[in-house]
Amino acid sequence: MHSNAQTFRFALIITLVCSILLAAAATLLKPRQEENIQLDIKKNILKSVGLVDTEKDYSREEILNLYQQNIEPLVINSNGDIVEGKTPESIDPKVDKDLYPIFENKKDGEVMAYIIPISGKGLWSTIYGYLAVEPDGKTIKGITFYQHGETPGLGGEISTNWFQNNFKGKSFVDANGNLVSITIVKGKVKDKIPADQRYHYVDGISGATLTGRGVNKFLKKNLTTYDAFFKKLRQSNKGVIDG
Repeated sequence: MHSNAQTFRFALIITLVCSILLAAAATLLKPRQEENIQLDIKKNILKSVGLVDTEKDYSREEILNLYQQNIEPLVINSNGDIVEGKTPESIDPKVDKDLYPIFENKKDGEVMAYIIPISGKGLWSTIYGYLAVEPDGKTIKGITFYQHGETPGLGGEISTNWFQNNFKGKSFVDANGNLVSITIVKGKVKDKIPADQRYHYVDGISGATLTGRGVNKFLKKNLTTYDAFFKKLRQSNKGVIDG
């Protein structure tokens, strides 16, 4: 018969071997996981400006080529000025607290949109996405929410095309050019908001009021962060800010 000591030694050896194998697998897979995360980010930046079809599967090469051909990563400061020599990847949040990533969507040298990252707390999770703004610095071209842990069928509907399409063409500034953001209402905009004010609001998701409130809060906060940049765009009337 095996002694208890032999049993414990065997269990210990198995545990150590499994731990080593798991650690090795995690280490080996980490670069590929990070690569997939970056690829998904690029795909969603492209999606925010309508350059990828959500119903189509794209290869890694297709996404990278589309991104390289259409997107230029930039960095701006809190004054809304482009910071030369900086890239979004080089920003250190602990040091560069007044630097922010922004992405230009260009076609034949012309700026078609500016894209900013958006994120904040929903009901159950931190929600991540991208917001594309027309060169006029006030009109939304597109939006995508790509990472969250909201309830499927309720708050999780923020990932659906029908919800995200509600934002297109909306304005986040008032007639005087002041930031007012975009607000998700409870129910339908047409039932709640006067016709001349509806361009600041989008329809809510049934049963997801708290998720909507979270999005409202962080969307305004994110737009405030970039307000100096978009204000310069509105004042320039060119849709371009020189670095």
